[in-house]
Amino acid sequence: MKIVSLDPRVARTEKVEGTVELSPLTEFQTYEVFHQKKRGEQHEHVGIVHAPNDEMALLFAKDQYARRGLCVNLWVVKSEHIIASSYEDSDIFDTTPGKTYREAGGYKVMDKINKFKGKK
Repeated sequence: MKIVSLDPRVARTEKVEGTVELSPLTEFQTYEVFHQKKRGEQHEHVGIVHAPNDEMALLFAKDQYARRGLCVNLWVVKSEHIIASSYEDSDIFDTTPGKTYREAGGYKVMDKINKFKGKK
């Protein structure tokens, strides 16, 4: 006995034999969504939306991420336009050990600050 799925996506894949070329609107593009809670604050990444074009991505983002809570501005960016460093290049983030003067923890005044805060 063959079980037939009621999900049209599954039923569609069962009928297809071999490879299929997808039309441009078969699969939507992925957009990263950033929102700003108050004017002057940083934009924060809140999630993703799938949309056929930039304008629809902005509408979907507004509907999904700005409907509740505070939001004064939205950014939508195609995920394919985001460039990330690779983990193999992690040495670019290593701090030079001889430059501890850049960190506040290296100063003698930190003892006084921690004492003032009640830490020892």
